[in-house]
Amino acid sequence: MEQLTHNEIENKQQQFPITIVCDAIRTPENIGMCFRISESFGVEKIYFHKDSPSINNRKVINTARNTIHQIHHDFYSNFDALIHQLKQEGNTIIGIEITDKSIDIQDFNFKNHKKIVLLLGSERNGIENINLVDETVSIPMFGRNSSMNVIHSLAITLYEVTNQLSVSSKQ
Repeated sequence: MEQLTHNEIENKQQQFPITIVCDAIRTPENIGMCFRISESFGVEKIYFHKDSPSINNRKVINTARNTIHQIHHDFYSNFDALIHQLKQEGNTIIGIEITDKSIDIQDFNFKNHKKIVLLLGSERNGIENINLVDETVSIPMFGRNSSMNVIHSLAITLYEVTNQLSVSSKQ
């Protein structure tokens, strides 16, 4: 067995009808990793709050590597207005959040939605206005801790979404 280098790996290069909304994410490393993870999973676009760390921030750049220039992104100032706009454009707003109505991620059928917005809450307070989401999904955990890093949650969710969408496109 031989470990492959980045130059020897050729990914499928597929884009999915997924948009990410980062609801007031404040940590530069989380902004950078959001770019990196989103690019890896073929996300169409990312929205960041205008008060999030700048994409010119050294920590954002270092963490994102080259992906800042490989994925469409924009900034918003009014969370409610952005969510309403995305809904009008035909998106289903899915919060990655633990609520009394959350569906375990593996039990949620992402194939039933043509355009998906995955909504990430802030590191400290979660999703600003949970009543604007159409659905919430949660990631089953087995330790004592009830939460994980927001970008780890995004990575797990994107894996599940793209896995379901890839399987349905092959059938």
